[in-house]
Amino acid sequence: MIYIQKLRIRPKKTQPYNLCGVQLSAMLSCWAATSDFQSQAACRDSAEALFHCMRTTPPPKKGPKPTINYHLARLSKKIQ
Repeated sequence: MIYIQKLRIRPKKTQPYNLCGVQLSAMLSCWAATSDFQSQAACRDSAEALFHCMRTTPPPKKGPKPTINYHLARLSKKIQ
């Protein structure tokens, strides 16, 4: 007979997709090239593009929670 005291799995961690990554890298590269950290002259366009992207992008939605741990706990009662 199989005895499983506690059996749990961890869900896969997915890498978050950064929707404004292109604009952020453009602003950081502009800062590195021109040392315009206040974004007043040369980096103004890239900073405004990043701010616009951050304002208009919807927040990420959480997906459904995996139910495998629930089913494992339910089956462990039948195995014991």
